[in-house]
Amino acid sequence: MSTPLRYEVLVTEQIPQNVTGLVPNGDRRLFSPLSITLVSGERDAVLVDPPLTSEQTEVVGDWVEAKGKRLTHIVVTHGHGDHWFGAPALAERFGARVVAPAGTIEQMRLNVQIRPQFWDTLFPGQIADTPVTAVVPEGNRFELEGHALRIVEVGHSDTDETSVLHVPALDLVVAGDVIYNGVHQFLREAQGDGIARWLRAIDTVESLRPRFVVAGHKDRNLDDDAARTIEETRSYLNAAAELLKENDTALDFFNAMLRRFPHRLNAGALWGGATALYA
Repeated sequence: MSTPLRYEVLVTEQIPQNVTGLVPNGDRRLFSPLSITLVSGERDAVLVDPPLTSEQTEVVGDWVEAKGKRLTHIVVTHGHGDHWFGAPALAERFGARVVAPAGTIEQMRLNVQIRPQFWDTLFPGQIADTPVTAVVPEGNRFELEGHALRIVEVGHSDTDETSVLHVPALDLVVAGDVIYNGVHQFLREAQGDGIARWLRAIDTVESLRPRFVVAGHKDRNLDDDAARTIEETRSYLNAAAELLKENDTALDFFNAMLRRFPHRLNAGALWGGATALYA
């Protein structure tokens, strides 16, 4: 007989990047907060999207250990290193299995390749070894104390080959970077039809009819209401598509987006996307 499940979210603080200069609005260059989700039953638990740095990973490991559960799986929703570089250390600490769909695993390998030029430049000396040990679970499914958990591939969101974890017993989708919650969205990979493809990924999440959605980057003061987070993520992308047509420079686009979304965290993420889109 299956036991009831619950989920909890740990949200990291924004951490400084090793980048000179300020964002055009005067903000420091910071990395967006990260959401790490623990889905647990009576005895066992599953962790979704471990964090980036060694320090963050240790904090998450202590958080998991304090729950007193046996960690069976670590799920990676997409290849960006900020959502999985801590997985090898946590898998070793708890004897857990790292799982992801095949396309995501290829993106994980790509992020290892670009790590010296990108991730280690932003966070020198702060990231542990990152071997890709993830495997594909049969049928992109596994169980937690009798409950089915399903990895759903959604294609492009803020990067290629992304997925979400669907937990039907909780009406929950752990959405990685498909959905954002009160944080500026990462648009660096939105060139071409990237926004349209991301909108289709959001449609897939909505089709799962969740009540709760955990965004990979969220403002810790906001809830996980699915309808709100899905609509706000979609609205941000629609605004970006509109304002890209109306503005000729990265700075004009950045300022226009800030006027539309003045309360979202980390304008630096928006500026990074703007400079890439107008490169």
